[in-house]
Amino acid sequence: MTTALIADDEPHLAQYLKDQLALLWPELQIVHIARNGVEAAGRIAELQPDLAFLDIQMPGLTGLEVAQGIEGATRVVFVTAYDEYALEAFEHAALDYVLKPVKSERLAKALARVRTSLTAPAAEPDAALAQALQRLMGGTAQAPALRYVRASQGELMHQIAVGDVLFFHADEKYTCVQTTTAEYLIRTSIVELLPQLDPARFLQIHRATLINLDHLAGTRRDEASRLFVRFRSLERELPVSRAYVHHFKAM
Repeated sequence: MTTALIADDEPHLAQYLKDQLALLWPELQIVHIARNGVEAAGRIAELQPDLAFLDIQMPGLTGLEVAQGIEGATRVVFVTAYDEYALEAFEHAALDYVLKPVKSERLAKALARVRTSLTAPAAEPDAALAQALQRLMGGTAQAPALRYVRASQGELMHQIAVGDVLFFHADEKYTCVQTTTAEYLIRTSIVELLPQLDPARFLQIHRATLINLDHLAGTRRDEASRLFVRFRSLERELPVSRAYVHHFKAM
């Protein structure tokens, strides 16, 4: 039986999509409805559904960020309210999408394409797909590089030089700012941070993680060939999602 996950922070829209799927694809089993991007990412990793219907604009992680971090064979259909210009980008990148408000005719067309694709071998994430998602996230926008971030530690606010940051890592509500000596919190998401950082210095290695290459000590592969990055002044290692492994082929 084919399984699917729905992720949308608006419960009535998630339920409407579930009802439409029940009409158009009665055999499809909905295994979970996630209320935000972080929950969706966790449940996809746990349940490994065949399909994930991801709303683009969600708290915690956007649908695009969730898609970037998928490690298994889950196929993604984006549910989006983007305008026609953005939809051209989806078409060009050959990404499946359904426009909000969801119409049964468009959903049926997307499902026909998806059902055909499920019979084909799942493709490994590649650089082209990662770059397409990055463009849709606005990661190629040019802006002056951020030099400082105001971050909290307990009740105190600190001015942190971006050059001192080893990595940024987002969870459901906050983004952790890790320096060589301490950990701080900000409310800025990864998708908001990325266009503000120097692309020659900061690299995305996971849907929720940006690292500072100036502090990188090297990489390590475990017995399952999963890639991890190491830092000069920190014992903790961070995993590299398969969508970003191509950045490290020369290492």
